[in-house]
Amino acid sequence: MQEVFIKGMTYGWESKRGDYRTVEAVDSLKKLKETGSEWIALSFFTYQETYCSTEITFDYNHTMTDRDIIFAVEQAKELGLKVCLKPVVNSRDQIWRARIGFPEEAEDKWQAWFQSYRHFLNHYAELAEELACEMFTIGCEMVATEHRVSDWTKVIEEVRQHYSGPIIYNANHGKEEGVEWFNLVDFIGTSAYYPVADKPGESVEVMKKNWLPVKEKLAKLHEKFNKPIVFVEIGCRSAQGCATMPWDFEHVDLPVDQDEQANFYQSVLEVFWDVPWFAGFFWWDWSTKLYPLEEAATNNWFDIYGKKAEQVVREFYLNGKRGR
Repeated sequence: MQEVFIKGMTYGWESKRGDYRTVEAVDSLKKLKETGSEWIALSFFTYQETYCSTEITFDYNHTMTDRDIIFAVEQAKELGLKVCLKPVVNSRDQIWRARIGFPEEAEDKWQAWFQSYRHFLNHYAELAEELACEMFTIGCEMVATEHRVSDWTKVIEEVRQHYSGPIIYNANHGKEEGVEWFNLVDFIGTSAYYPVADKPGESVEVMKKNWLPVKEKLAKLHEKFNKPIVFVEIGCRSAQGCATMPWDFEHVDLPVDQDEQANFYQSVLEVFWDVPWFAGFFWWDWSTKLYPLEEAATNNWFDIYGKKAEQVVREFYLNGKRGR
């Protein structure tokens, strides 16, 4: 397989049906391209009713339609962007998808859920093939299911019957070693929301030091499976203290801190950019409807449009050496 290095961005996560097909979304995708990004992870979700439901439904009051996805992929390709199609299952009861699962004795429920999941995933694998998407994500942070090796083996076998390109699984940070079947995918992915700041307002140098144990751990994972590693999700909000908890989306009243977000970006880019086994980034995330540029200074969310972190990304993506 040809070497890949991903200069990427997750696009449109908080979107619902129809949002890809707007004037604002097309303009947003053009601005994403201007950062030097060469890839997008087109990430969207549907629901199961509870974390212990056995059926994954298509809620077309919310879930992207195939027409939405086709439109977004075609727009991305017109701009010269490669696409990783990333369908995700969430739980409508607001319990994190990492908890989706059942007791070990509930074998009938496990089999019912995996059958529903395969049907869900195979639909999008077919679509990814038809649209010539350059990568396909087979799961995101499904921690409580990952020990089911034979079931995930069947998931992967069926996906490969429908999609001929490279596949990736998106583990969660700190849980990567729990995926015994990484040998079956083409890329090892993780949501790299590692807390690398010791306190709010941390320096780049301290963050870089705190990335080193993560780098060492992931190097061992690469050695075990001989697969390139991608940060399928990574980022933090432009809010005070968020580099101590990069995953945070609940503390909405934290004061804006562009420097902390920019330092987080700078630190991980410097530590991982030239690592041979490391295959790139999909930053979290870039909205389909961007705020007005003049509001960047007061925005404390993940988006980097018009912020210091965008300039950091541009420096690496536009002026760095790596990329395919």
